[in-house]
Amino acid sequence: MSATETHLAGLGDVLRDGGLHCVYQPFIDLDTGAVLAYEALLRGPSGTRWESPMALLDAARAEGRLADLELASLRSSLTDAGALAQGRPVTLFVNLEPSTLTQRLDIVLGALAERAPHVQVVVEITERALAADPAGMLAGAERLRGAGCAIAVDDVGAQPESLAFIPLLRPEVVKLDLQLLRTVKDPATVAVAGAVRAYAEQSGAEVVAEGIETQDDLTRALVLGATLGQGWLWGRGERGFAPSAFRPERFTARPIGPALHATPYGLVGARHRVRHAPKHLLIPVSKTLELMAVQAPVPPVLLAAFEHARYFRPFTVQDYTELAAKLPFIGVLGVDMPANPAPGVRGSALPVQDPLASEWTVVILGAHTSAALIARDLGDAGSDGDREFEFVVSYDRELVTAAAHSLVGRLTAG
Repeated sequence: MSATETHLAGLGDVLRDGGLHCVYQPFIDLDTGAVLAYEALLRGPSGTRWESPMALLDAARAEGRLADLELASLRSSLTDAGALAQGRPVTLFVNLEPSTLTQRLDIVLGALAERAPHVQVVVEITERALAADPAGMLAGAERLRGAGCAIAVDDVGAQPESLAFIPLLRPEVVKLDLQLLRTVKDPATVAVAGAVRAYAEQSGAEVVAEGIETQDDLTRALVLGATLGQGWLWGRGERGFAPSAFRPERFTARPIGPALHATPYGLVGARHRVRHAPKHLLIPVSKTLELMAVQAPVPPVLLAAFEHARYFRPFTVQDYTELAAKLPFIGVLGVDMPANPAPGVRGSALPVQDPLASEWTVVILGAHTSAALIARDLGDAGSDGDREFEFVVSYDRELVTAAAHSLVGRLTAG
């Protein structure tokens, strides 16, 4: 195809004729200055209207071909990493939209399976879609981890309320939104940075500051808690891979594992002492957790299992409606639970045979907050308030996070 024909070509022609390529921008260790990884950045044919990645992405969205474009970019970058790195081990970041992750994952996994053995992959997704389908995102991320790919979340802080989803997805890499570097003295930026720093300290995640162009930017990145940096200070993107320091342990996939298929009560270990109490004495505990959630400096998510929809009573509907106006996400589960049990609340119906159908759990999990009431119905007859439960109240972040994973894994998309 001539230059004129390429300029006039449609997106389908560019995809079919292999006119796409990637350039590679380095990730720099802010302590040592070493190159540790590269991000693949999509480009179209030079000198045409498709040269800009934004033109490609806008056209792909308009034509419903975003996944096709991303898969072409993925295959191109994996081929490059296999060839241009000249056999040297390399860590490669690739970008996927959440819709591609949840709807075309098998094809993505097929492409990843063909990568060269010296190529370590980190899959980068944007944070803005986590609230739309947390269960789908979590399941997709877990399958990618099973294929040896760590997860990076991009644009963190663009929507501060989405910080609550970071402990749920549990990414191995957190990329701070570009604008945070320009507003480092803003209290909202400081709060975002503090939330990310807390998560990184608890999980061992890497924190990336993007958009570093000057030495002053580099200092700001360190103030924000970044461990890695990207930006024009080190390069705008090249077709090749310069030699890098291969530190695969810093980008190792850490699967969530069995918690996704357990129940909260099933996760209670021997070190957590189980007590007995009637429901009417446990309701104030649940209310206290809800109060903790709305008073948290960075609002958490709230997840709850009510056994059956009949226990999601009118006064609970009212309470959860008010909570939904203040928290980034509320999900509730139970047998016969409707998809929208209260305004702003995501519902999901449980099968009667699901062991969770005999458990009552309230979990709050966020950047600075983790607490749970985990209880199992002992099957007593009589009034609802007098029903006896075995229960644990815990602020153990590991247990609370696992309990949250077990609930989110059962949520359906809204």
